Amino acid sequence: MRVLAVVPARGGSAGVPLKNLALVGGVPLVTRAVRAAQRAELVDQVVVSTDHAGIAETAREAGAIVVERPEELSGATASSESAVLHALDALGEDPEVVVLVQCTSAFIDPEDLSEAVRKVLDGEADSVVSGLPTHEFLWTAAGGGINHDPAVRQRRQDRDAQFRENGAFYVMRASGLREHGHRFFGEVAVQPVSPKHGVEIDNPEDLELVRALAPFIDEPEPIDVDAVITDFDGVHTDDRAYVDSDGREMVLVSRSDGMGVALLKRSGVKVLVMSTEHNPVVAARARKLGVPVLQGLAEKRTVLRDWLTIEGLDPARVAYVGNDVNDLGPMGEVGWPIATPDAHPRVRAAARVVLTRPGGSGAVRELCDRVVAARPEPPAAEVRTRPRLGPVAIGDLLVGDGEPVYVIGEIGINHNGDLDIARRLIDVAAEAGCQAVKFQKRTPAICVPEEQKSQLRQTPWGEMTYLEYKERTEFGYDEYRQIAKYCDERGLHWFASPWDVPSVEFLEEMDVLVHKVASASIADHELLRALAATGKPIILSTGMSTLSEIDAAVETLGTDKLIMMHATSTYPLPPEEANLRTITTLKERYGVPVGYSGHERGLQISLAAVTLGAVTVERHITLDRTMWGSDHAASLEPAGLEHLVRDIRIIEQAMGDGVKRVFPGEEAPKARLRRVTV
Repeated sequence: MRVLAVVPARGGSAGVPLKNLALVGGVPLVTRAVRAAQRAELVDQVVVSTDHAGIAETAREAGAIVVERPEELSGATASSESAVLHALDALGEDPEVVVLVQCTSAFIDPEDLSEAVRKVLDGEADSVVSGLPTHEFLWTAAGGGINHDPAVRQRRQDRDAQFRENGAFYVMRASGLREHGHRFFGEVAVQPVSPKHGVEIDNPEDLELVRALAPFIDEPEPIDVDAVITDFDGVHTDDRAYVDSDGREMVLVSRSDGMGVALLKRSGVKVLVMSTEHNPVVAARARKLGVPVLQGLAEKRTVLRDWLTIEGLDPARVAYVGNDVNDLGPMGEVGWPIATPDAHPRVRAAARVVLTRPGGSGAVRELCDRVVAARPEPPAAEVRTRPRLGPVAIGDLLVGDGEPVYVIGEIGINHNGDLDIARRLIDVAAEAGCQAVKFQKRTPAICVPEEQKSQLRQTPWGEMTYLEYKERTEFGYDEYRQIAKYCDERGLHWFASPWDVPSVEFLEEMDVLVHKVASASIADHELLRALAATGKPIILSTGMSTLSEIDAAVETLGTDKLIMMHATSTYPLPPEEANLRTITTLKERYGVPVGYSGHERGLQISLAAVTLGAVTVERHITLDRTMWGSDHAASLEPAGLEHLVRDIRIIEQAMGDGVKRVFPGEEAPKARLRRVTV
């Protein structure tokens, strides 16, 4: 380690009690000192030397190492040098340069600190002190000139600047400090600091001064929170009310606040308005913003605690914005107390952030922008820039937004290896109005895991190994030729989900129109490459998959002829796991048509998927849910499939085009019922 920064921060203070924990800009002075040293490029490590448990805890939270300062070095007469030397010994460190950083300077510039360190490292100085350039004339109490001749009054431009030590930091060669025992030795240099960074806190008046300066000196930082709670009067408004002759109140708000709140909600941040008033104006504005409001609150602090508990929020990651003394309670409950610039002085003093725009003039928008700036970029940002693709052609039909929903009856393995059952299920799909039926195609010797191949299984054909069972139920060329012919006669497309590369080759020989990737196969990149090589349209199911796994599959398959299916691979599917809004997520992320593959009982979830924009719906079908086999229980029987297709077509009609107009059926009621007044 070359450079060690030590922050002496004892608990006692004559001028300002427990000064080192005093808040400036909502941040304890000891934290501000630690952060300044951490941000200095040339400082390797930061240590806080203290005798106070509260200061120690705060320093650790800021990321500093804490050295417990002994009582004999913690009194009012103990020197800062003694604390620095003790810290060096306690750590067993022997740095080249040691930096003494004072908490009493609230606005230390990390660049100034690094420049002072550089002077020592480069050999320009052995000791560097921070100082304010000044041309002030100094006098003794007896009236004698100290830095000037009273008889010769020089102009400012005729005098070199002198420097007033401001106590912010001292940089020393560590060996020289050990040798001399004090901070000034050898070649001493001054590191000039800006006057706005040079205020030293020695008394309560100084503390009030730096608190007032903090909003103008501190660089605005992103506000990383999960929820924003605001007062209404003085935050959304300029704290004035306009009253008309009927006693109705109106207030002034900023239109920009509305967009800010919308951005905030879009980024996933919860928003709440709290007000001690019970006023229709507050409710109306909250409705306009689309946020909840709690009004007529006698005790905001208690209500806030309850709300945080109900919402399961960490108070440290919540912002509260207020402007008057009744906001002090809730501000004390959260990690980010925030004030408007014209707030009551006590509120500004308690705030971690003071906004620059007043209430009613964009204060809420300023806050929203800083909160949104701290939110991580959506992981799909790069993908969402892709142009939205049009419908995908499957044979003679288009599948995509604006086209009729492509309904697939999934026969899968519900035929139980019986060609007659397969034909009857094709009939069920055709008579219900489906556009396609889907099967599954496997090479059992490849797909069945080795440890399962010899396991015995009870089947309708007697006891056999699991491998024998899978081979018994698998259709071959002859069966699929008959299936293809029968589907053509019934006006249906047919295809299958291949589970291995030889099955892809098999289906290509059968000249299927489209291939389906089962959810279980989404990470089988060998299979995906084989499917991509066919050049055929691909329907990709996304059950039991993460976005990164889907990203990798899309990278292999491409998007030109891709249709995705939102799916949850739970059999049967409970409503709470349907997560239908993922349909929108997938459309926005990948720019491809997205459908829904359902495994639920009933029709409601599949129909809801259509209203959310699913361009295709796939459901397992069976002749009887009590039949032997793993997929029958989560399948639709003939009547259910018929009702599903019927209701999908009704929904397509009911969705309309979104253009508001008066329909023919409304003309008569309008003529009879409409009352027009001026």
